[in-house]
Amino acid sequence: MTEYNYDIVSTVSEYICQDCGSLLIHSNPLTLESMKDVHKQLCIVARQKIIAAEAAKASAPKATATGQKPSIASTPPSSATPPASLAPPTSGTATTPAAAAPAAGSANTTISLTGSGTNYSKVDGPIDPSFKSKRQVAGTFQGIKVWGPVDPPGQLGIWGTEVTVDFDICVADGACIEACPVNVYEWLNTPGHPASEKKPFMIREKDCIFCMACENVCPPQCVKIFQKG
Repeated sequence: MTEYNYDIVSTVSEYICQDCGSLLIHSNPLTLESMKDVHKQLCIVARQKIIAAEAAKASAPKATATGQKPSIASTPPSSATPPASLAPPTSGTATTPAAAAPAAGSANTTISLTGSGTNYSKVDGPIDPSFKSKRQVAGTFQGIKVWGPVDPPGQLGIWGTEVTVDFDICVADGACIEACPVNVYEWLNTPGHPASEKKPFMIREKDCIFCMACENVCPPQCVKIFQKG
């Protein structure tokens, strides 16, 4: 009688965490499963997402006594009137919202997204990690520093101080927005830019917890996180 070897042979020897991007590798599939279970319990990005979801659920307004749900504004009251330099969404494009304006309004905005600079093409990544020593601050947009050169709409420079994104490299795939556990980013319309006509705007830069998730998942490598101090 023929004997068969029923040892398990796995065709999958690696696992990538969808929350933080960590790569787990092992030749034994059972050991890999155990590693995955341990990682899921310890993954700080996954834990932050759970905390943020619970906080959002706790702060959501409850139904009224009549059983009707109160309406919820899509943006904070202070952002009802965006600055004039913030371009409106492209007609018919419901998935490209503009970034909300902070309470300070347009007083902290000196950079425009419109202009005559159209003689530019898409720039390849990665972002230059030493750009702060090579560039100068050209102005601010809703309080966020913008490092030049800036010649809108074709050239927009690098945006941010701790959470920095090279807008000229960014192709708006949205990975950074999905990966961020504390909702640092919002879409910003950048019509006329050769790489993409919207960018992830770090409007809540000061909420960054430096988990590096956005930097790790960015396909064109246009994101760089600088920790304070």
